Amino acid sequence: MRISELSDRSGVSVASIKYYLREGLLPEGARSSATQADYDERHERRLGVIRALLDSGVSIADARAVLAALDDPPASPHDLLGAAHAAVLPHVEGELDLAAAEALLARMGWTEGACDADVVAGVARALQNLDRAGFTVPDETMDVYLDAVERMATAELAGVPLGSPEDAVRYVVLGSVLVEPLLLSLRRVAEQIASGRRFDVSTDAADEASDEPLRRPT
Repeated sequence: MRISELSDRSGVSVASIKYYLREGLLPEGARSSATQADYDERHERRLGVIRALLDSGVSIADARAVLAALDDPPASPHDLLGAAHAAVLPHVEGELDLAAAEALLARMGWTEGACDADVVAGVARALQNLDRAGFTVPDETMDVYLDAVERMATAELAGVPLGSPEDAVRYVVLGSVLVEPLLLSLRRVAEQIASGRRFDVSTDAADEASDEPLRRPT
């Protein structure tokens, strides 16, 4: 197919396709003349992955690293998914004390080298921020957190499509970037529902409270 047809089928503009070609994100088509190239379904699938990466906020450089892993995939699906995960992880700058994070992760079965350094550093930074705020997560609550995230991870990885590297990377990237806001929103809903149950807030009372206009203190 010509580039115009590739654009129609993928929903990506011709200008964007040419940009991805220049940046090395999309492989060149088969040259039919000095100014024409033919593209196929492989290019259409690759455009889907590129859009998923870039629309999720991944930089061109990090997207290029993920796509390089697709072109020369590691023997292990675990390493391929690690490459995809690394592209969407925030890079933690500065020196961090990892002791508290490593002790916490050990409760999940973590051992040194089991995760990317940025993953562990992200946990360390979050714990550091909690400590600075003077907030401690109770052990029983932390146990619930660890159990919940382990069950979520197991369920998510069970659904990873391993038929093609492109599908696997798309699943991991979209699952990491786009599902996390959903999880946060669901957590907030669950907290409000649990709060209503604990403090015996009836639906009628809650509705009345929401309808009552806010009053400034006098």
